[in-house]
Formats: sequence, C-alpha cells, structure tokens
Amino acid sequence: MSAHVYKKIEFVGSSSISIEDAVANAVAKASSTEKNLRWLEVTETRAHLEEGKIAHWQVTVKIGSTLEE
Repeated sequence: MSAHVYKKIEFVGSSSISIEDAVANAVAKASSTEKNLRWLEVTETRAHLEEGKIAHWQVTVKIGSTLEE
C-alpha cells in the first residue's frame, strides 16, 4: 500500500429544497473544479427563515481529495 497525501477544501452549498440537495449542489460544484474527490464532512447546517418558515438551506462541507503523485 502506498502512502497518500490528501487535500480538504470547504464549500457551502445552498438549496430551497432540502439539506441533501444543498450538499449535492456543493459536491457538483466541487467536482467541476477539483479532481479525485474521495469523501466529505458536513461541518455546519443553517437555514434562512422567512415568515416563520424555512426558505433556504445552507450546508458547509469539507470535501477531501487525493493529490496526484
């Protein structure tokens, strides 16, 4: 087994639909700019409220990738 070096980058995904959709939006953007994505950590979840209801989700994720050798 060879040793690997990893990189973690933080993204904030947003969605008016759901937390899962906000995460998926962050991953989609990350995959368009980064290579070798391997895992993610959800580090923060927030919601914007309007008239006493959730109007928009924001989810902060740290996404890890393997660096090329």
